[in-house]
Parts: sequence; C-alpha cells; structure tokens
Amino acid sequence: MRSRPTALLGAALAAAALTLSACGATADKGTDAGASATSEAKPATGLQIMVPNAPGGGYDTTARTAAKVLETEKITGSLQVFNLPGAGGTVGLQRVVNEKGNGKLAMQMGLGVVGAAYTQKSKATLAETTPIAKLIEEAGAIVVPKDSPYKDINSLVAAWKADPKKFAVGGGSSPGGPDHLLPMQLAKTVGIAPKDVNYVTFDGGGELLPALLGNKIAFGASGFGEFLDQVKAGAVRVLAVTSAEPVEVLKDVPTLKGSNIDLVFTNWRGIVAPPGISEDDKKVWVDALTKMHDTQAWKDEEAKRGWTDAFETGDEFGTFLKEQDTAVADILKQLGLA
Repeated sequence: MRSRPTALLGAALAAAALTLSACGATADKGTDAGASATSEAKPATGLQIMVPNAPGGGYDTTARTAAKVLETEKITGSLQVFNLPGAGGTVGLQRVVNEKGNGKLAMQMGLGVVGAAYTQKSKATLAETTPIAKLIEEAGAIVVPKDSPYKDINSLVAAWKADPKKFAVGGGSSPGGPDHLLPMQLAKTVGIAPKDVNYVTFDGGGELLPALLGNKIAFGASGFGEFLDQVKAGAVRVLAVTSAEPVEVLKDVPTLKGSNIDLVFTNWRGIVAPPGISEDDKKVWVDALTKMHDTQAWKDEEAKRGWTDAFETGDEFGTFLKEQDTAVADILKQLGLA
C-alpha cells in the first residue's frame, strides 16, 4: 500500500534564571534628523530563540545555525539561544503561550511539536502562537551503529519483521513526533503492525546518539542531519534516507523507494512567537528571517547540512501549520494516541 509523503504531516534548564522581558523587539532606525525615510534599518536587538528540547538535536542545530547567520550578517545584534526541554517540546510550547505579548521571544519548532501537543495532552496549543516562518525541510534516515550486522535496509527490515517486539527502535522525539511517525509509517509499509513496534523515546538527537553508539537500540530513525558528523567519523552508518531523491551530502546512501520500500517522509522546522505580539514585533522577526534566508551564508549552511529550503512566512506559514495539525491528528487517532 502506497504511503503519502508525510511532508504534509511531512543542558538542564539553563534558562531557569533567565528573565524574559515582555517589551517588544526593536529594529532601531537611524536617529539623525537628516536621515532619509528610506534609510536601512539597524540590526534588530534583544531577540531570543528558545529550543524546546535538549542540546544537540535538530531543533537546537537549526536555531543555533540561524542565530549564527543572523549575527554574522549583522541582521540582528547578539541573539540568545537557550534550551527548555521536556515532554516532547510541550514544556517550551507552554512557556511561549505564557509569554503573551513578548515580542522578543520566539521558539524553534517543527513537526514534532505538532504531534506532541496531542500525545502529551498539552493545555497550550500551536493555534495560540504567532506563526513567523517555516525554514527548512529535512529527510529522515535509518541509522545503525558501525558494528551493526545489518549492512542494508532490506536485511534490517527482514530481521525486524521476524521479531518486531524485541527489536528496539530509537527516535529523538516523543510519540507523535517525526522520529516516532517515521518508524510507524515504515513498519506499516513493510507489513509490521505499528502497535508491535518497540519504540524508545529520546529527547532529541543529543540523547538518541549515545543510545545508538552504545547499542541500546537496533536502529535509529531521525533527521539525517543529526548524524552527519558521526557518519563522517565512521561511528554510524545510514542504511537509507526517506526523501524522494538521494541526499547530496550522502550520495552513496539509497532512498527507501530506491530499495523497493514505497515510502517518502520529510520533516520540517519553523519559528513561532508568543500570542498577542504586536504587528511591529512580528514584522521584526519576519524581516530578520527573510534577510537571513536571502544570504549566501544561509544557503551555504543549507547545502552543508543537506537541508531543503522551504521558506514561507506569516499567514502562509499559518495555513501550513493548520494543515499539519489536521493531518497529524488524523494519523495519531489511527494509532490510538490522540
């Protein structure tokens, strides 16, 4: 049975002492009385991006990469990135919703937070947030440690089908997140009942990787970017990527479809802000991220990390979020998780 591409689904609390100001973000204008009304705005100041899971994962990498480009290209001043992990990203979601009107704060998020809002029974919802921008899409990957007996995806699938309940599968997201949805979709595609999948949850790639390297799980399912450094170092092997076409940075790795497994799956990541921020504050974020997106530095980062550009902002991103919410809710209901 053919699966639809799922792009349409597809450190301890370091911030505990952090005080988030509720005043708006600022893009300072030149104050010279003779300055033209069309003078270029100075860098936006006082901005913060919260990452709702542990350091080292895909959200963390995306947020810190964006912050680096925003700062080095002088689009913003110093931009603080901090982690607030817990409950699949819904601790961070609740924080953002609680920060109503705080135009300085934004949260890095993606498909995982959409699903976790259901599976974690979150009181806060993404519908309450202010959509800012979708940034990138990324293919998933099926990864094994270097000493795994499985040399290709089909041999792994054969062993998995033989005893699925004893075959531990790890992912860097809670049930409802992309790393959970990927093996469930893969299981269904190859003839394994999703309820028989022994899925082990880790809070982001930063926790998933040690479990994989320590042979605590048979394979990992996550965004391939989580493992690039370890792939280059020879510590892990990617058996397949989940995109429709091979990934440039993993040229020798086949797709699932290229291995006769009829599944395409892509994850995405974006930025949302608290509810009730002003239109001026929203514009500061949208303008800053639009400028970032247009830089060569960001394009270089996308190429280096194998990210697919998927930039859209404001209302367009808001419509996409609503579509994702509906699609994910439908899938989780089928799994009895929503």
